[in-house]
Amino acid sequence: MESAAVTAAPDPTLDPPLEQLRHLAGELRELLPGVRVGEAQETTKEFDREAFWRRLNEAAVTVSREATTLTVAFSRLPLPSPQETQRFCEQVHAAIKAIIAVYSLFPKDQGITLRKLVRSATLDIVDDMAQLVEALYINPAQSSPENLISYNSVWDACQRVPQIPKDNKAAALSVLTKSVDLVKDAHEEMEQAVEECDPYCGLLNDIEEDSSDNHVGEEDILGCPNNRDSYWSEEDQELIIPCLALARASKACLKKIRLSVAENGKKDQVAQLDDIVDISDEISPSVDDLALSIYPPVCPLTVRISSAKLVSVLKKALEITKASHVTPQPEDSWIPLLINAVDHCMNRIKELTQNEVES
Repeated sequence: MESAAVTAAPDPTLDPPLEQLRHLAGELRELLPGVRVGEAQETTKEFDREAFWRRLNEAAVTVSREATTLTVAFSRLPLPSPQETQRFCEQVHAAIKAIIAVYSLFPKDQGITLRKLVRSATLDIVDDMAQLVEALYINPAQSSPENLISYNSVWDACQRVPQIPKDNKAAALSVLTKSVDLVKDAHEEMEQAVEECDPYCGLLNDIEEDSSDNHVGEEDILGCPNNRDSYWSEEDQELIIPCLALARASKACLKKIRLSVAENGKKDQVAQLDDIVDISDEISPSVDDLALSIYPPVCPLTVRISSAKLVSVLKKALEITKASHVTPQPEDSWIPLLINAVDHCMNRIKELTQNEVES
C-alpha cells in the first residue's frame, strides 16, 4: 500500500505571523492598568513567604525563557508559520499572566512599600515584553539594535526579581537609600551652580569668544541670554545661602531617618515603616522644586513657597519618625536639632523675601 506524506493545511482562520505579534503587543499593554491599580487577592490562607518568592522567581525565569524563544524565532528567515506563531504568542501571554497572578497574591499586610516594589518589578516585565513584541513586529527577521535592546530589557527586568527585598524593613531601607541619593545629587548640583557664581557663565563665555572671533553682534546670536535675567544679583546670591542650607538639612534628615530604620526598625511594624517611607518619598521632589526655583530669573516669592513646602514635608517626616518605633527615645536630641535647623533656614528665607510678600 503506497503511503503519502500528508502535510497539515494552513489554518485560514489564523492571522499572519506579524499580525499576531501586533495583537499580542496590544493584549499585553491592556494588562498594565490592572497591575497598576489591582488589589491583592482575598484569601483565607496564611501567607507563605518562601513559597511566594519561589513562585515569583520561577515565573520570571519562564518569562525570560519565552522572550528568548520568541526573539530567536523572529530574528531570522523564514519566519514562523501562523500555527507556530500562535503557539509562541500563547506561551508568552501565559507567562505574563502567570507572573501577574503571582504578584496579585502578595497581601498588603506584608507591607505597602514592599508590595509597591513587587508591583514595579512586575510592571517593568510586562511593559518590556510588550516593547519586545512590538520591536519584533516592526523589525522582523533581523538582529536590529532595537530588537536586541528590547530583549535585553526583558532579560534585565527578570534578573532583578530575585534582588527584590524580602521584607518591608528591607524594602523601606531600599527606598530611603534611593531618596538619600537623589537629594544628595540635587544638593551637589545646587552647590556647583553657586560655586560657578552664574549657572550660564560657561555658555556666555563660549558665545563671547565666538562673537569676537567672527565679529558677530550679541543681538545676532540665537538664544543668547542678553539681559540680567541670566545672572544672579547680589540679593539672589544672599537668598540662595539659606536655600542651600535647607537642602543640606534635607539630606541630613533623610540620612538620620534611614539610620533609625536600619538600627531600630522591626519587620513586623509594617504600617509604621510604610508611613515613614510615604512621607520621606516627598522630600526629594520638594528639594528638586527648591533647586529649580533658585535659577535665574529668580522669583523670591516662588523660592519662599518652595521652601515652605519643603519645610512642611521635612517637619512632618521628623514628627512621624519621632512617634514611631524606630525612635525608642522620643527625646533623642537629633530630631529637635534638625527641626531647629530647618526652622532657622526658613526664618532667614522669610526675612529675605518679606518685601516681595508686602509689595
